[in-house]
Parts: sequence; C-alpha cells; structure tokens
Amino acid sequence: MNCRGGLVVGTAGHIDHGKTSLVRALTGIDTDRLAEEKRRGISIDLGFAHLALPGGITVGFIDVPGHERFVRNMLAGAAGIEAVMLVVAANESVMPQTREHFDICRLLGIRRGFVVLTKVDLVSQDQIRATSQEIRALIAGSFLEGCAIVPASAATGQGLTEVRSELQRLGQTARATRDGKVARLPVDRSFSVKGFGTVITGTLWTGALRSGDDIFVHPSNKSGRIRSMQIHGHSVDTGIAGQRTAINLAGIDASSIKRGDTLTAAEQLDDTHVMDVWIEWLDSRAIPERRAELQFHLGTAEVLAQCKVLYAANGCRTFGRLWLPSPVLALPGDHFVLRRPSPAQTVGGGQVLDPFPPVRLNRLRTIERLERLAGADDASRIELLVSEAPTGRRVEELLRATGLSRERIRELAIANPSLLFVEAHSVVITKAWLGERRNRLANWLSAFHAKNPSLAGAPLAQARLGLRPELASIVFERFPAIRVQGETVSLATHKAVFSDQDSRVMARIEGVFRDAGFQPPTITEVLSAALRDAQKARSLLEILVKSKRLVRISDDLIFHADVMAHVRNSLAAHRGRRFSVPEFKEWTHMSRKYAIPVLEYLDREHITRRDGDQRVIL
Repeated sequence: MNCRGGLVVGTAGHIDHGKTSLVRALTGIDTDRLAEEKRRGISIDLGFAHLALPGGITVGFIDVPGHERFVRNMLAGAAGIEAVMLVVAANESVMPQTREHFDICRLLGIRRGFVVLTKVDLVSQDQIRATSQEIRALIAGSFLEGCAIVPASAATGQGLTEVRSELQRLGQTARATRDGKVARLPVDRSFSVKGFGTVITGTLWTGALRSGDDIFVHPSNKSGRIRSMQIHGHSVDTGIAGQRTAINLAGIDASSIKRGDTLTAAEQLDDTHVMDVWIEWLDSRAIPERRAELQFHLGTAEVLAQCKVLYAANGCRTFGRLWLPSPVLALPGDHFVLRRPSPAQTVGGGQVLDPFPPVRLNRLRTIERLERLAGADDASRIELLVSEAPTGRRVEELLRATGLSRERIRELAIANPSLLFVEAHSVVITKAWLGERRNRLANWLSAFHAKNPSLAGAPLAQARLGLRPELASIVFERFPAIRVQGETVSLATHKAVFSDQDSRVMARIEGVFRDAGFQPPTITEVLSAALRDAQKARSLLEILVKSKRLVRISDDLIFHADVMAHVRNSLAAHRGRRFSVPEFKEWTHMSRKYAIPVLEYLDREHITRRDGDQRVIL
C-alpha cells in the first residue's frame, strides 16, 4: 500500500472486550450497523470506520465480531487487514476468542500490530499488570512479541492519544504497494444505492483499479465496468493495493454479487477446485490421518473442503492438497484458515503453493515440487513453471498461475539468465530447452543432407520436428548454424552435391527454358523430355527454382532467370512510364497467354503497379 496513504487495521478479541467502543471513541463512527447489533449490544457482522492522522495518513478500521458464533464473519474481515489491534479487556484478561482471533491473525500472515488493554477504568493497577503479563505470555514468540500494550478506556478517553500514536507509527512504516500483480478485491459487502446502482466494498489485495476499467467477478463469472470509486468517502480515480475501496459498478446487479466473491481485472484469472498448500496446525492432534472435511476460508470466501495431508514437513507444519466442491479464486502466497465444522473450531491455516497442481506426479515428486515452491519467490516460481512445461509457457498461462501482471512476468523472465522471453510470441522458454532443440535440429538436418545430398535443404514444415510454427521460428531465428531460404532450411555449411547424371539433367532443363525465351514450354513437356523418372526430374527442377536459375511465375509457368532479368532491366530504364497490356506484348513479343501472368508477377514483385487498364513502372 502507499506508505503515506493509508493503513487497514483490524480489531481482534473476545466478545464484549470493547472493540467497537474503542473504534467509536477513536473515530466517532459507530460500526454496529444492524438493528440486531444495537438491540443486543454485540457486533454480529463486519463494521467499518476510518481515522485521519497527521501526515496524510488515513487508517481504515475493520471491526470484527468477537462472539464465537460469528468467527466466520471475523475471518471475512481479517482477510483484508494489514495490521491488527488486539483488544483485551483488563477486567477479564485473555479469553477463548482472544486466543482464536490471535491464532487466526498469525495464520493469515499478519505481521504487524499492537495490543490495546481496554476498560482499565474498571480495574486496579495490580490487575492491569497481571493482565499485561498474561498478554505477554500469549504473544511470546509471535509477530506481536515486544509490541506496545496500551492501557485505554473508551469511557474516559484514557490512552486514546497513545493508541493514535501507535497507529501513526504503523502508518508511517506501512509496506509499499504490492505492485506487479493483477488487481484482486475480495468482496465483503454488496448493496444497491438509489441513483447509483450496485456498490461493492472490500480491501484491494493486489494491483490497482481505475474508473472505467472493465472487471470480472469470480466465481460467478459476471462482467461489468467500474463507474466510480471512493476511498473513505472521497471520490478517487484509482485504488491501489491495501486500500479499503467502495466501487460503483455498471452492468451488474447487486443481488448477483455476494460476500465471498472476488472482483478482478477483466477475464485474466481462473478459479480452481484443487490446490496444493502448506498447513500449520494449531495442535498436532488436529492433523488428519486420512482425508478430512474442513471449512476453508480464503479472502472473504468460505467453502467446505476435503483436505489430505501429503507430508509432515516439520512438527505441526505439513504439505497438503485441498479439493473444493465450489470454485474459488486462489493464487500462490494467499493465506487461508481451516476450521472444523462441528464442533466449530479453528484448527490450522497456511498458504497456497499451487492453485493448479499437476495431477500425474507421483507422491515423491509432488513433495519435492512442493518443497521447492514453499521457498520460491516470484522469480523462482516463474522459472519452475517454465522449466516444467515441455515447450515453455505463454505469458497468459503464467499470469493465471501466479497472478503476476504481464509486465512483471516479462521483467522477471528477462532478468533470469536461465530463461528467454520471446517478445514476438509472448512466450517464456528455458535457454536449456532452446539449446537442446537446436542441437536436435542440427542433427536432423545433418542426417537429411546425408540422405538427400542433391537437395538445397529440407522443407521448413518438416524441419519443425512437430513444434508449433511459432516455437519452431524461435528455434530457427538467429541460429547461425542453419540457413533458411523461403520454405527451405539447411545447415549453413551445406552445399548441394549432384551426381554427373543429375548435373546433366539440370543443365538440359535449364537450357530448354533459356532457349525458349519469352515462349516457355509447359513444365510437363520439359520434365518428360528430361528424364524418365518424373518425380526425380521435378525435384531437380525445384532445385533450379530455389537456386534462382529459373523463375516461377505461376504454378504452371516458368521462365529462365536471364529472360526475367532482361524484362526487369528494360522496364527499369523507363521508370514512371504508363503502359497497356498490348504495348507490353509488343515489347516482349509474348502472347496474351504469357503476358498476363508475367504482369501479375511483376505487380507482386513491386516492379509495376496496376492502375485501371494500365500499369505504372515503379
């Protein structure tokens, strides 16, 4: 996120520990929106508020419910936060939902935050010290170890200045925008506003969105367009990663979008039903021995999943595979949480390693691959995915597999000495593959020349050796060991070798066309007179054409090269002149049978240009 622009902070903690009251005291905004929340005095769903701080920093708050029955709602909000404000009531200390919320924050990869010790006006200093010690014990060894514990009271205002100071500190050290990725925004609310239409809200995870952009909603496969956007009530043209964003959409009805959907840039990513992951279990006794059914939470989505542990990597950390009956949009590095459905309990969480795992690898190779992916950065992941594919990867494939933008993929591929980014075909290959294919081509051409010494080269289509044309062109281009002429390819050192008989036949064929001048015989006549073996005679004729000793005007009309050179030279002496077909016939003494095809050939060669019934010499 923009280091001077904002920070999304989530509350976490047990029910009735004062999360909502604290946010209201800081911002003046009551995050309890629902009538039932106000009637019961507890938070049921997510609440939102914001606070402007000095230096242009704006803190967006996601206030989550603390009751164990609403942990699923808490998870939907926690997925969008970058820092946590762990709230513990001084009069009750650490409670079950304090622990579960804190575990969820750890599993979701949140790495910054602080603790607010609320309701200090209700207890003694001894109680404040005792509760602080229990909090220190809870957060020991975690991302919050050593963080500030701020005593505060929403009722009296005590400590609120210190809370704002901690928020200011977090805002000033906020991470840079997670650029280089396709835009993704998990939807936490969708509603309709009179006069505007559909509005959705969420925290923009990655990338950027702009007014006017076409968008796509997963997994409902709905398309639309961004009409306008707001950040904390202010209209903006662009939203960037890390910002709480409200988006007014055109072309989509509010009822067709729900919490759990993800809004992305238009049709660039794919949903998945199967993914490979690493999982950190909160208790080793929770690790399933066989395939188990667990509640899977990613972003704002919640799906019942089948989980199978593939390998225990280290203690409570395992590799696993998840099968989802309903598709989700997941990308490498995404954090998720797993909960047991009944009795409801958070049992673990982790990160997505591969949202589209290969299905035909054996268990050992799968584990080796996951170990590589677990430690891979973006550059290493691109290299692995490209090296796994027999013919490299298209940029579109890599985008779908990683969520990286085309520009970032190109940048990483160019910087990697093992890879080659082919701009013309938008594909990434390994240099090792290119070297192997070129060696194979050179060996194949060597064998072809040995078998066909009199041919100038092999047909290009045959020399592709089964590669798609665009991949074959990558192999052929800038390869100094070969020579490509038209539709023929040969080793650069190859020279056609002819037997005495072949040489005599070729000389006879060439002589016939030379002597015929502007009235050439038919190809069939020449071949039948030159050699009994018609197929052999035709191959020798083609050699003469490819060596440019004969010129093919059309499929069944050939002239000697000297004759066509004479025509070219004669016309060149009169550049800019206009002439008719009868005039051309008179100059060359050609019949119309030959004159028209020759003129069409000259047009194709840009020697002449047809202009109505006449031609212009270029």
